[in-house]
Amino acid sequence: MQFSSRERQKHARLAGDRREQYPHSLQFYLEPPMESISLVEFESFAVDRLKLLKVVENLGVSYVRGTDVYKTKLEGELRKLKFPYKALAEDDYETRRKDHISHFILRLAYCQSEDLRRWFLQQEMDLFRYRFNELTDSLMQKFLEHINLPFEAIGEDLKNELANELCASTPGFSPTKVKEQMFYKVGLADAVDLFRARRVFIKDGFAYVPFKEIDVLVLNNYRTKLSKALALTARSLPSIQSDERLQPLLNHLSHSYVGPDYSVQKNTGKISLEQIDALSVKSFPLCMRQLHRALRDSHHLRHGGRMQYGLFLKGIGLTLEQALEFWKKEFIRGKVDADKFDKGYAYSIRHSYGKEGKRTDYTPYSCMKIIMSNPPSQGDYHGCPFRHSDPELLKQKLQSYKISPSGITQVLELVKGMHYQLACQKYFELTHDVDDIGFSLNHPNQYFTESQKLLSGGREPKKEFNNSGNLQQKNNSQESINSSSTPTSSNAKADTELEGLEAYFTED
Repeated sequence: MQFSSRERQKHARLAGDRREQYPHSLQFYLEPPMESISLVEFESFAVDRLKLLKVVENLGVSYVRGTDVYKTKLEGELRKLKFPYKALAEDDYETRRKDHISHFILRLAYCQSEDLRRWFLQQEMDLFRYRFNELTDSLMQKFLEHINLPFEAIGEDLKNELANELCASTPGFSPTKVKEQMFYKVGLADAVDLFRARRVFIKDGFAYVPFKEIDVLVLNNYRTKLSKALALTARSLPSIQSDERLQPLLNHLSHSYVGPDYSVQKNTGKISLEQIDALSVKSFPLCMRQLHRALRDSHHLRHGGRMQYGLFLKGIGLTLEQALEFWKKEFIRGKVDADKFDKGYAYSIRHSYGKEGKRTDYTPYSCMKIIMSNPPSQGDYHGCPFRHSDPELLKQKLQSYKISPSGITQVLELVKGMHYQLACQKYFELTHDVDDIGFSLNHPNQYFTESQKLLSGGREPKKEFNNSGNLQQKNNSQESINSSSTPTSSNAKADTELEGLEAYFTED
């Protein structure tokens, strides 16, 4: 394409503006984006970053951060989702723009509660750590100058004067290495972690930090700034919540599921009602196994349980006729007679199958929706057992299911770390006797589908033989969230429409 002289000047000026806006592939996200973007781009950027942060979470639990396998998998995901992954070319404007805007969108979505803020802060810290450590020494130095951290590099004279102390106080440093390495004089408060670990020389209230340890200082500074920014963003929520366009999107993102749509039942009619009891033991995730057992014992579920379990059963293949028969048979064994069921409950079941009201084909709940919304109260059995159960009661339940003591310990450790979906993945491994499930669990219907594949010999569990990963919690390689399963606004639409469905399930 040919440009006139004036057009070339304009083009060069725009490129210069872009480089000035994003001079580095890494940033502290101190200034919010000021440009206007479409709602489509808003949602697309946010969903891609959410996918990335979920991968960061899974890899951080499965592998030791910084190992070759961890870095390889994370770099692959950054490339695939078109985020900056190294110090790319100066004109890499689009990926830097996407990185900047998507961070602030998720900051809005994830500042709404303490749990959300904690999760977002941890994943963003891990992502920043990886990207900072991938920079060359010269680019690290440029980045430090760019963010203007108050770290003073000491001169050669002072370094020579303190050479013996620096060598003795800095692990792994010889006199030659001290001479080659740049040292920074920082306030002790900024280097507390290094001081506790006895990795720096301290004198007169200052720490002398070698350049190779500077990432600790940068990360602490970033954590402080981002934590404060999240708190300030939370205070601004009332003004955001008044925007009818943004608030539904932000609420959806904080409960978002980015995998396949299980409202499309591929196995419709292939499961008989007689199989459900056996399937609940072999192939149901713990949340659905708990609901099924409660239904069989009490012949009733309150509306939260009926919504969660009913849509799950729909997703695994129950037809409308089967669902009506299943719920009616169970309810009339309790305190509900046939006439009351037909008048009070049958309509809501037909509604969930899109045969009444708005005729919307409702989507089964994802793990994130179950974990983050509508917590169970006294007498309820819905929710996520790993998130909402008392640890001691969860332990007793797992013992009753013949889970080994070591397996129970692993599950409870993941729960303690608030890795509820990973705890469910561990439950899958323990109940199916596999070392590696080979997928990242995000949906109860995904659990069922993968269980059936495994039990029927439809897939072989993946084995991880690469020892360089030094796995922390488990031996399996948790694959990144399936980015080819394109999330669409239909998920947000379904979440919104489910609010209307709840009105039909309110009768207990």
